Amino acid sequence: MKIVAVLTARPGAADQLRALLDRMLAPSRAEAGNLRYDLWQDQSEPARFVLDELYTSSDAAAAHRATPHFQAYLAEIGDLAERTAFVLDPVSG
Repeated sequence: MKIVAVLTARPGAADQLRALLDRMLAPSRAEAGNLRYDLWQDQSEPARFVLDELYTSSDAAAAHRATPHFQAYLAEIGDLAERTAFVLDPVSG
């Protein structure tokens, strides 16, 4: 299961957003069902970030959402960014 989240910082919040996203990297990558958790920054719009997440299953993604670090992220993200997430399934094997 793949998740791509696009996060655009609210005015004046880009540095805070980047710090929050940076804090998510190590604990998310350490999760048993996580295969990839990468953070990207848009070259043309530096206040826009993309999280590229890959999990072994939908259960692993659900386990990620239940972690303390994800819950802390949820508590802050609404104040810092507009967020759009795409939950994707592979088209071919």
